[in-house]
Amino acid sequence: MEKVILQATHRTVTGKQVGVLRREGKLPAGMYGHKLPPTPILLDLHTTTRTLMGITPSSIITIELDGKKHAVLVREKQRNVITGTLLHIDFQVVSLTEVIRTKVSIEITGTAPAIKDNNGILVTGVDQIEVESLPQDLPEKMVVDTSGLANIGDGIYVRDLVAPQKVTILSNPEEMIVIITGQMIEEEVEVEEEVAGEEEPEVIERGKKEEEFSD
Repeated sequence: MEKVILQATHRTVTGKQVGVLRREGKLPAGMYGHKLPPTPILLDLHTTTRTLMGITPSSIITIELDGKKHAVLVREKQRNVITGTLLHIDFQVVSLTEVIRTKVSIEITGTAPAIKDNNGILVTGVDQIEVESLPQDLPEKMVVDTSGLANIGDGIYVRDLVAPQKVTILSNPEEMIVIITGQMIEEEVEVEEEVAGEEEPEVIERGKKEEEFSD
């Protein structure tokens, strides 16, 4: 992926007063991590929203502040529950020479023969796994190919993943990523999804984070 750079300035306005900044097209954010205390910053909302499209939890971003460049990961994004507009982002500053732990997204590809030949249903499980590596070695995503799933009951688990060189998978190896089930199981899953859908919508996209900001 092409190197992503965001220009930031220091932010002195905090708390409820940041609403004024948002109305001016600014995005409050915070940085914390490697040799940097929690630092409130300010970004351009439009530029940041466009730039971060497609960015995964394991994508390294560069934030330039006071002429100094910081390698960061996106740790939390807060959005307006109605409009989806970004309200706040937390970034973790990382060292390119120190191993870190983070989440990597899973992308499902391929068509399982069991779906066509046996009328199977593809049920998905975890959509992220935890890994450990140097920041520059982090994969942007882990691709899972389902084209080898030929029978009902066939599945792919974390233990089946092959990690890239210099990357260690930390998630439970018995966690399910995908499995082929029959129609009866599909109906049960649909009922569970309907019940889950009654819960309040989540408006904060969380990663692993160590500090809280008050905005």
